[in-house]
Amino acid sequence: MMIPEAILELTLLAAPWLLFGLIVAGLVKGLVPERLIQQWLSGTGFMPILRGAVLGLPLPMCSCGAIPTALTLYRGGAGRGPTTSFLVGTPGAGLDSLSITLALMGPFMMVARAVGAVIAAVTTGLLTAMSPSSPRAVTAASAECGGCSDDSCDTTQDTGAAPGLRYGLRYAFSDMLDDISLWIVIGLAVAGILMTLTPPEGLAVLGSGIGPMLLMAVIGIPLYLCAAATTPVAAALMLEGLSPGTALVLMLAGPVTSLATLAVFRREMGLPALGFYLTGIILSTVGVGLATDWLIGVLDLDILTSVSAVQEWVPAAVEWLALAILVILGIPKLRRYLMKEEPDDCCD
Repeated sequence: MMIPEAILELTLLAAPWLLFGLIVAGLVKGLVPERLIQQWLSGTGFMPILRGAVLGLPLPMCSCGAIPTALTLYRGGAGRGPTTSFLVGTPGAGLDSLSITLALMGPFMMVARAVGAVIAAVTTGLLTAMSPSSPRAVTAASAECGGCSDDSCDTTQDTGAAPGLRYGLRYAFSDMLDDISLWIVIGLAVAGILMTLTPPEGLAVLGSGIGPMLLMAVIGIPLYLCAAATTPVAAALMLEGLSPGTALVLMLAGPVTSLATLAVFRREMGLPALGFYLTGIILSTVGVGLATDWLIGVLDLDILTSVSAVQEWVPAAVEWLALAILVILGIPKLRRYLMKEEPDDCCD
């Protein structure tokens, strides 16, 4: 198979699930009030940390978008532990990335990713809550995002009633799609190249275990990796011989943080808290990876067979239609014409 063919095949497989994930993310964005989120994250102890982790899963935010939102909640009364849990859990496995995970890696890996994201968020939140507090605060957190396309970068946005269904869907197919589209294209291209050029023995030489998983965690933590874009890369690595648990570590550690996140976190909560934060991410993601490989062995699961079964669910015509819709909506000028949007002077 040639590289363009491999990229096109992966793109068609992912398109319907990405479209579905964006629709559901838009529903969540439009119908869940931010004030309710802040109430769920208030208080101390284990339950607010768990709520922060679970709440973050369906919310449509990348790690950069989660930074100012989490800090706004923190300054509004949310605890250090719940804030950290929300900051880790939100970009770890959004609805869009979970949908693509189902298409490219099967139902078991989708569930493992969702559960792993919650475990990583709770673990990191608990450790951060134990760290000494810092008097330092960030006065311009949104500047760390390095962009303005995400509404969540506005730390002064209204926290009252839900903005509505129309707003949510418009957000999903404009701001959110703009944020992730380039990264998804890059991820699909890298995945296609890996699947085409990897030698016959694949990546099985790396094996499984703590060593390869630590390597994936260390590689992923400083990079800005969109959760949806990381998925095809991890899927290609898995199909070429990398263990599912090791691929899962990359999918968890990469999206949940970046250099921007680390910088803001250190300035807001202090260097000791940053140490607990990094420790929590590394320990939890590697632990989840080891548990995943162990469980696959115990249950004698055939991950590749389950992937093939899921990919047969969607007819080819639906895949092409979904891809066409995403391409049309992914071109800002064409989207504005069709949706009657006004140009955004900030980002154009």
